Amino acid sequence: MPAFTLEDLMTKGVKGRTVLVRSDLNVPLDEERNVTDAGRVKASIPVISRLANAGARVIVMAHLGRPKGEPDPALSIRPAAEKLAELSGLNVKVAEDVVGESAQSLAQELADGEVLVIENVRFEAGETSKDDAEREELAKRYAALAGEDGAYVDDAFGAVHRKHASVFDIARVLPAYQGDLVRDELEVLKRLTVEPKRPFVVVLGGAKVSDKLAVIERLLTVADQILVGGGMVFTFLKAKGYE
Repeated sequence: MPAFTLEDLMTKGVKGRTVLVRSDLNVPLDEERNVTDAGRVKASIPVISRLANAGARVIVMAHLGRPKGEPDPALSIRPAAEKLAELSGLNVKVAEDVVGESAQSLAQELADGEVLVIENVRFEAGETSKDDAEREELAKRYAALAGEDGAYVDDAFGAVHRKHASVFDIARVLPAYQGDLVRDELEVLKRLTVEPKRPFVVVLGGAKVSDKLAVIERLLTVADQILVGGGMVFTFLKAKGYE
């Protein structure tokens, strides 16, 4: 069954409706909490802007880093949200919590075309919980921010594989649509894994080798060569007997 797209949602109309958008704002910060690479913020702007410019009341959900299910000022989403406001030119508000009094109040006050970024969703233990009921309960609280006529758009390609409340469970609570960024990434991924142009060389980085092993095994069936870099290269070097 094909996914419902952002185009489908726009056709139905979004003016005056609240739309929850799962974006990827997981950007690197320096010691002064300045954004050092705004690439993910820039990639998130088209969908957020399109909805806001069409009159939607947009609530952005995102994570930053790996907080342990409780507020951590060092991992507040605020720097990313401020960068979003700076680069998009949109009227962006930032909640002091995820689904608490601040988020609820600001969500109710949103006007057509305005954007609200709620706090780092991983400040809530239910976001990444292994307990289905706990995640579902949090997803319902997310949905409550959008009201009766709310909708959900997943535009965070970097998180679509996560069984988290703001990714998986929310899509079972609200009408769910595929964001344009996810659509475009999937099209590229299909081209690279089904009928790639030759020679096909994959450059693969990252720190968590456990997340990449299945990807490497899959790519070995289609790639001519795989170049491994990043932190995970040391795992391979150790396996080869190096210090």
